[in-house]
Amino acid sequence: MTHLMDGPQDTVRIHRKVVEIVAERTLYDEAHLLPDSHFEGDLGIDSVTLESILVSVGEQFGIAGRLPGDVTTIRELVARVEAALGLPSATAEEAAPAGPEGTDAVLEAVIAGAVRQTQYQRGRLALDADFESELGIDSVILTSLVAEAARELGLPETVVGTVTAKTLRGLAAELAALRTPADGRPAAAGDGARDGAWDGRSMKDFTELRDPDLFAKARGFGTYRRGREEERLYWYGMPLVSRCENRAVIYDELEGREREFLMFASNNYLGLANHPRVVDAVCDATRTYGSTHTGSRFIGGTNMLHKELERRLAAFKRRPAAIVYPGGYAANLGAISGLVKSYDTLVVDKLNHMSIVDGGRLSGGIRRIYRHNDMEDLEQVLRRGAERGAGAGGGTLIVADGVFSMHGDICDLPEIVRLAKTYGARVMIDDAHATGVLGTRGSGTAEHFGLKGEVDLELGTMSKSLAGMGGFVVGEEEVVEYLRYYSNSYVFAANIPAGIAAGLIASIDVIESEPERLKRLWANITTLRDGLRKAGFDLERTESAILPIVIGDERKAMEMGRAVRARGLFCQTVVYPGVPLGDARLRVSVTCEHTPQDLELATGIFIESATETGVLPRSA
Repeated sequence: MTHLMDGPQDTVRIHRKVVEIVAERTLYDEAHLLPDSHFEGDLGIDSVTLESILVSVGEQFGIAGRLPGDVTTIRELVARVEAALGLPSATAEEAAPAGPEGTDAVLEAVIAGAVRQTQYQRGRLALDADFESELGIDSVILTSLVAEAARELGLPETVVGTVTAKTLRGLAAELAALRTPADGRPAAAGDGARDGAWDGRSMKDFTELRDPDLFAKARGFGTYRRGREEERLYWYGMPLVSRCENRAVIYDELEGREREFLMFASNNYLGLANHPRVVDAVCDATRTYGSTHTGSRFIGGTNMLHKELERRLAAFKRRPAAIVYPGGYAANLGAISGLVKSYDTLVVDKLNHMSIVDGGRLSGGIRRIYRHNDMEDLEQVLRRGAERGAGAGGGTLIVADGVFSMHGDICDLPEIVRLAKTYGARVMIDDAHATGVLGTRGSGTAEHFGLKGEVDLELGTMSKSLAGMGGFVVGEEEVVEYLRYYSNSYVFAANIPAGIAAGLIASIDVIESEPERLKRLWANITTLRDGLRKAGFDLERTESAILPIVIGDERKAMEMGRAVRARGLFCQTVVYPGVPLGDARLRVSVTCEHTPQDLELATGIFIESATETGVLPRSA
């Protein structure tokens, strides 16, 4: 057995390992963990967390018996370890209890992958922290992490779809078990799981294909995609050859002909994309100002229509100021990455739109995910962050969809606002599917709950109810002006064309002058929603123009989507990555342009298609 050197080197080595353990258990950056920082007063480490630290330290250094719990600083803990080891003694690595062969290598591969995939410093990656609520690791990042670790460990790519672990330590244990099965051979996870007549793969299987040829993943997915298209299961991207109203003509590229469909896949909730005043405004302004101005807002890309659009958006939302981005996706990327920095925390709902997820990644901030619309879990995340982050100097931004785009339910805004005030956080609500739908005037989620002025930032897209393109954020003038200078997706991107801005202004005019459109939309929502629920469909907790027909199984969802299209109705079939595996659905969008006859016919088509495919039982 090799012994530690008797002298200062022992203390340095022990101190370094103790700091790593404390960082893993608390999510603090190691630089924040000073030798004389008080565990409770300075670091907010409670007795439960301290006990976990002491156990880990004891295991790491092979100390028999329990370390005393009266230590108050890292310096004191290091001294107790030195005393318990009775220098000279074995090194930490040799003194640690022996585990399964290769366990340390697996854990190191998992941690290294997590550092690269999350861009967190190693000290933030606590081994027993929950992937979502504590580390902000969503299913997409986890897929990449598992694939990278599996490749490093020589495991088959099929392990990606088998992992159930919720922590880094748990993931390492799962991979270690796959690496060393009972017969000593590497496990081929997922072998034999395919239906011989059915390609049971999903898009998730192609997320992390590795090959020296960068385009190999494209060829692999191409074969899969063509198979789905031949079976009429993938029908994405078929082009319209008419206006998109309650009915639309689509060119079926698989059959090589035009077909008319009942259209239930449009986000044109108020029918403004076809309103004569909107269309005329677009045409007139385009003739006056040209097709575009080829510049960003700072460099030749602003005219008076853009200024007027921002003024009208702020007035419509009843907030002091507005900023317009090239798109709704760009608005989330720019606003989040402009405000949240590496020392700040972004707290998000698990089912938020991907643009919010990507904005968080781009920001480099600390990310936390709370269970969908679970306010107890949100409070736990905020409380834990407040305890761990005291004195760190960073702020917190809570971001949630107003209406969740694949589920149709509404965020619990009153509780979000209350918790934000309690824990000193700011709130941004993405009203992409709420603007023009929720509230007496259709101005969105804050109006729906009577919380105008209580939400710090309201974000939206103008490609849905407002019938144009672009995104926007409204809020206090100083914050909006800050975003103009610090949102890269605003500063370094071309602006929306003047004609589009004119059409958006006209859309706001119509919303304010024709409130009956909103009333007709809600009458249609109620009629179709009640009919589908009566038939036995699971629509979850939808309270908007989005009606999800939840099926779960991806194959059955695609088959029902095919049956619906065969009967002349078009709606979205949503599978991974639009929703997690096992949560596939049809997404039905209602507009004010649908007639009572449309709604009755649609209900019948959904019932017939569901019965044919086994989603609903056949009546006796």
